[in-house]
Amino acid sequence: MKKNILIVPGDGIGQEVTAVGKKVLDKIAEKYGHEFTYDEALIGHAAIEATGNPLPDESLEKMKKSDAVLFGAVGHPKYDNDPSAKVRPEQGLLKMRKELGLYANLRPIKLFDELLGASSIKPEILKGADILFFRELTGDIYFGEKGRKDNGDTAFDIAQYSRFEVERIARKAFEAAMTRGKKLCSVDKANVIETSRLWREVVQQVAKEYPEVTVEHQFVDATAMLLIKDPKRFDVVVTANLFGDILTDEASQIAGSMGMLASASIGDGTGVYEPIHGSAHDITGKGVANPMASVLSAALLLDISFGLKQESEDVINAVDQVLKAGFRTGDIADSSTPKDKILGTDAIGEEILKRL
Repeated sequence: MKKNILIVPGDGIGQEVTAVGKKVLDKIAEKYGHEFTYDEALIGHAAIEATGNPLPDESLEKMKKSDAVLFGAVGHPKYDNDPSAKVRPEQGLLKMRKELGLYANLRPIKLFDELLGASSIKPEILKGADILFFRELTGDIYFGEKGRKDNGDTAFDIAQYSRFEVERIARKAFEAAMTRGKKLCSVDKANVIETSRLWREVVQQVAKEYPEVTVEHQFVDATAMLLIKDPKRFDVVVTANLFGDILTDEASQIAGSMGMLASASIGDGTGVYEPIHGSAHDITGKGVANPMASVLSAALLLDISFGLKQESEDVINAVDQVLKAGFRTGDIADSSTPKDKILGTDAIGEEILKRL
């Protein structure tokens, strides 16, 4: 198989973890006789520094022409501390999603048994948890009209959804549920929010096309509680952009660390694969970032964009074997982890490559 993969490291530790993800893709290509060619593109703070634009036209064109994108992270403390900044790294991320038509964000929350102790949640509550989140990506308050009035003393962000937007993400989630446990939970706030009322109405209509799937509707606040109380009750979860952003970060504690969670942003064209963590400038350049989420994102890329299920399983198994061997990065180590088993970004990457 011949494919072109665009590497978009972005900011902070994105540079470090995508380097490991690329090495894993190279190893898979070598092992199975595939030919992967690569290009790189700028986004976020790195792009602003170089061009003044968080997503230069050149980067966007490269994305559209590639077969898949392995992405790092965007963000920089400079902007976090300056709410008035007109040009921000995150604008590049939102524009990328919009321009590539990436309307579905898939976040598998799967716990490796070896990391039961890495979470702050009791092991007996966690063991066996396996959730697939579908977060809608192109609507909600992230893209609605926003601004200030009353001399800047009042701010507003308008949440907006169309029937079409809810329908297409719901259908993706139902299709996934059919391949798993035939159980779907739709999360909204339909008791008080009008967009949520439309959301529930549309999901109920789409559900009629999938009579084998058991559907549950839950308010977002109840879901937030139940994710910690009883994560095993969930299988496929579908929800809006803002709720999905918050709930999947909460669910990262099921897996022990955000450094273990991969994601896929897909639509009808080029897919983007990325760890759910941010740019983490507090550890940038220290060589301690956990690259396993980027490696597992590469596994999703192989499976979803290229249909290479065996290759994808090989990557996941290699990560599992490294964990079984007792190796950890600092974020998933605990007091019982021997010091010589706590490895940095490149060293843990090498252990994964050995298993491949």
